[in-house]
Parts: sequence; C-alpha cells; structure tokens
Amino acid sequence: MIRQLQRLIWAAVSLLMFAVCAQAQTGLSALAQLDPARTTITGNAERTQISIGLSQPIPFKAYLLDNPPRLVVDFRELDFGNANPKDFLGQGGVAALRWGPFQPGWSRLVAELPGPVTITQAVQLTQDQPQIRIDLATADPADFMPRAGAAHSALHNLPQPAQTDPSATRQDGSRPLRIVLDPGHGGLDPGAEAAGTSEAVLVLTFARDLKEALTRAGNEVVMTRSENVFVPLETRMTVARASGADLFLSLHADALESGIATGATVYLFDGNASDAASQKLAERHDRADLLAGVDLEGQGDRVAHVLMDLARAETQPRTVRLSQVMAGAIRSAGIKMHKHPVQGANFSVLRSPDIPSLLIELGFMSSKADRDRLLDADWRKQMAQAIVAGVQAWAQGDAAEARLLRQ
Repeated sequence: MIRQLQRLIWAAVSLLMFAVCAQAQTGLSALAQLDPARTTITGNAERTQISIGLSQPIPFKAYLLDNPPRLVVDFRELDFGNANPKDFLGQGGVAALRWGPFQPGWSRLVAELPGPVTITQAVQLTQDQPQIRIDLATADPADFMPRAGAAHSALHNLPQPAQTDPSATRQDGSRPLRIVLDPGHGGLDPGAEAAGTSEAVLVLTFARDLKEALTRAGNEVVMTRSENVFVPLETRMTVARASGADLFLSLHADALESGIATGATVYLFDGNASDAASQKLAERHDRADLLAGVDLEGQGDRVAHVLMDLARAETQPRTVRLSQVMAGAIRSAGIKMHKHPVQGANFSVLRSPDIPSLLIELGFMSSKADRDRLLDADWRKQMAQAIVAGVQAWAQGDAAEARLLRQ
C-alpha cells in the first residue's frame, strides 16, 4: 500500500515538473513590465545607483557574487520587453549588464562590476510610479561579502548583509543607548487598514515622534524605514545588527475582530507560542517575508542553532525584564492596555538571539476606541513618553547588571 502511494506521489510530482517546464518554455506571464524611461544607472567609479522603473511593485532580492564581482537582482516575474541592457551603460561602476527570465516565475538582472562593492541600500519605492533603487559603494576586497551559492536557489537568496563593525559590547551606561525603531509594514504592504488610514502610515508617524522623544532623552536612534517604503524583514534585522543596536522595538497597530483585541500589547519572543490570536497576528506581521520572496525555513545549521541558543539564553531574561518594565510604564501613564498586556509570540522581528527585542502593538485599528486614540496626536505623545520612560528604566537596571557581571 505504501509503495503504491509513493508511486502516485512521484507520478504527481513528475506531472507538476512537466507543467513547470512547459511554462518556462512559453515564457513569463509578465506580472510587471520594465519602464525603460525610468531605468537608469548613475554615479561614478566610487558610488553607483541603479534605478529600475516598474509598471507595478513586485517582490525582489539583491545580493553579490564573486568571480567576477557582480550584483544579482532577482524579481518575481518581470518582463524586460525589448529593452537593450547596453543602452543603460555609460555612467556608474557597472562594466556589463544583462537580464531576462531564468526559471519559471523569476527574472534576473546581472550587473558585472569592476571590483568589490557593498550594497548600501536596496529598497522599493511604491508611491506614484513604482521603482527599485539599489545603491553600491566600492569596498576593500577584505570587506567584500559575496553570498556563496546564492545563484543556485532563487527561493533562498537573502538580501546582502550590511557591513558591520566588530561586535558591540553589552551596554553598561557608559555610552548612549542605541535603539532601532521598526515601523511595521510599508509600501506595497500597508498592513491593517481602517477608516481610510493604513497601519504602515500610522506607525511611521508615531515612530517619528518616538524617535524625537528618545533622542531628546539622550539615546541614539535608528529607524528601519523613514518613508512609506517596503523593507523586507531580513533587512530590518540587518539594520539592527549593522547599527550595533542595544534594543530593537517594532511598532504595529494591527486588526483583529472588534471586541477580541483592544488596548496596547507588548510582545516578546516565544518560539512555542500557540495562542490563536498571536498566530493570526504572526500571519499578518510576517507577510513581508512572502512579499520579499524570502523563505527562512529549512536553513537550519546545527552549529548556528547552538550558538543562537547560547546567545538567547543570555538575552531572553533581559528581554523578559524589558517587557515587564515597558508594560508597567505604559500602564502607569494611564494608557489603555490589553487584558493580557505582555504576551509571547514567534514573530520574525523578535527572533534576534543577541538583541533584546519587543513588538509593541500600540492598539488595534479594528477597535474604534483604539483607532480614535491612535489618531489623536496628544495620545501618541503620551504613549511616546511612556515608552521612553520604560526604555530608560530598563536601561538603568540592565546597565547596573552588566557592570556587576564584568567585575
């Protein structure tokens, strides 16, 4: 019986592979078209900007390869039409350019480079006319970080990691706290929508206010996005590591059925979280992984997992204290909180093993009461001050513990 089932499965797989090959032979379905008039390569030998005009936003990923040094950009079905790559050369540090379909459902652009570079920015602008912009800067050979084997699997090509300084030591109060603010969603992923307002825009507005408040309190603040643009989840974590972040705060204002969720909620990492509401929110928060074409499943490495578990064993207790202090600060400010103010969840942006990370649901746009508060500038200012108070209180205790551990 088992062998018969195996034969049926292999027969189905063979038919599926045949259908995929047939699709590849007949060409792409052209979900988006290249706009040659808005496609340029500008700059000089030191810095280059590649702008790719699109008829509509599409998932993409950019990475570097070696021998020879080259930039590779994979798109989820982009039709380049009759545009000639050679027509776009002349400026910037690109020696040769080619593009076209390379496997069913995917298109590829390859830019050969005169030497090693780093990707300083790779974003998709979705307002008005969609466009992908990739900025390159020359780098020392020792700093060049090609992704070995990336060309062999389109589904597992992650964005090029940012260049990072040596690992930062745990904060002990001797320097300003480095905080990365992550306004959720953005661009082609608007998040929750209600009463003509999108979650992406609302949390960006709040993040700007919170950045100013945190900076005035003496902290160093970096934002994963400062405009309404799409930023892949992997890139958000790369920004945090490249900044040497002491703390990562992801900001959201999602939507569930009215009456089920109301008030602010603080989430910390819990890989075993199984609450139904948390699972629904995880599906929403992690949509950007699907939009970016990034699949982190199946990439486990036993040694890497052991190292991450060791790092998390030191970081998780600090994160637990952070979540408790943050919830206490918000409640002390008289701000409405969820009936379960601190919860665990397996959101992607909370998985960093070495950076204390929280996801703060400012409220739920599906609740009219919450929505009215979120749209109130005075309430947002009050919430920002509460978060600043929580960060400062936690940082003082965390720094004192770090000083004791070093003695």
